Amino acid sequence: MRTIKASDIVDAVANMCIKGNTELPDDVRNSLEKAMAAEDSPSAKEVLRQLLENADLSLKTKLPLCQDCGLGVFFVEMGDQVFVEGNLTEAINEGTRKGYADGYLRKSACDPLTRANTGDGTPAVIHVDIVPGDKLKITYMAKGGGAENMSRVTMLAPAQGWKGIKEFVVKRVAEAGPNPCPPTVIGIGIGGTFDHAAKIAKRALTRKLDDTHPDSKVAELEKELYEAINKLGIGPMGLGGKTTVLGVKIAMEPCHLASLPLAVNVQCHSQRHEEVIL
Repeated sequence: MRTIKASDIVDAVANMCIKGNTELPDDVRNSLEKAMAAEDSPSAKEVLRQLLENADLSLKTKLPLCQDCGLGVFFVEMGDQVFVEGNLTEAINEGTRKGYADGYLRKSACDPLTRANTGDGTPAVIHVDIVPGDKLKITYMAKGGGAENMSRVTMLAPAQGWKGIKEFVVKRVAEAGPNPCPPTVIGIGIGGTFDHAAKIAKRALTRKLDDTHPDSKVAELEKELYEAINKLGIGPMGLGGKTTVLGVKIAMEPCHLASLPLAVNVQCHSQRHEEVIL
């Protein structure tokens, strides 16, 4: 059994919150550069140029990539040979408080009815899975409200199959239009239950944009949706162009034979996520 101090988790989470909000991941930057080179529309090229310039300025000044620093979402893979000296949930929340304060990040957590701000960016949304091993892997995502508001969960009839899934996803992106600040990244959860589909859709957004799904059949479905969505012509910031999405990531799990749960989780162009292994 390996012991990890809660204080080490606090420091790691705080650093992830700051870095995640000020340093655009290389895979996202590379995708924006490729999109700019491929665009024919002058307005689309200019928007993508400005997004890259914004990323450069954020890296230089350590100011946030976006004024919406999101709600902290954490996916935790805890080895079954790990013992946390302290409370894991509280350590993650304390790290979030510290990161959002030290990084001068906007704190967006509030009461759903009174809208009173909690004042420190917490509580974070934390998903924990127990896995084999003696490591603790924490993945952080800054989930902004504008893109999150465009997300949807539905229960399709099993007979609708892939055709129904594709129609729902493409229609959702079309209806979202410029609201989630495209070019977006789309996480799709297929299967499980109503709530689990949403979880795996969000977790799919933590994949690298330049990766390929290990299942070749699912990889083909991702490519099919990627091409169909980009044909919508919404373009960067909704001004038209070839680049409406930078990537489509699918997570699929078995479901009840009478159900077909489907979740579409939309992420903006500022695809902010960090990972640490303790």
